[in-house]
Amino acid sequence: MDLNRYVGERIRDLRNRHGGPNGISQEALAKALGTAANTVSRWETGTYKPSLEDLDALGRFFGVSILAFLPHEADPADAKVSALLRAARDLPEDDIDELQKYAEYRRARALMGASSAKKKAGRPRAQP
Repeated sequence: MDLNRYVGERIRDLRNRHGGPNGISQEALAKALGTAANTVSRWETGTYKPSLEDLDALGRFFGVSILAFLPHEADPADAKVSALLRAARDLPEDDIDELQKYAEYRRARALMGASSAKKKAGRPRAQP
């Protein structure tokens, strides 16, 4: 299965499990994210590839890591990661949460590759 379809299935799964037994509609999710319902549909079918910013917004909406949308890979223990954890140990909770989101965003960017920098298809979002 290609990455776009995998991401789309994860979005659909989270949407269908969110907010009760029937989930949340594509329209309601689109409204919450400030995008069009057909964009959500196209993400779910793999027709459109959501940007990292879109995945970040989806993750924050559903209360999951941005990495929840991507395939899992086994990571070997790494001395640099251990050093990062030691450095973050005494930070305030808000700073730790923000570091986690930043690390997840960077990991997702690496997994999605350089193609995520390309302009995505579709209408531009309305400016608030």
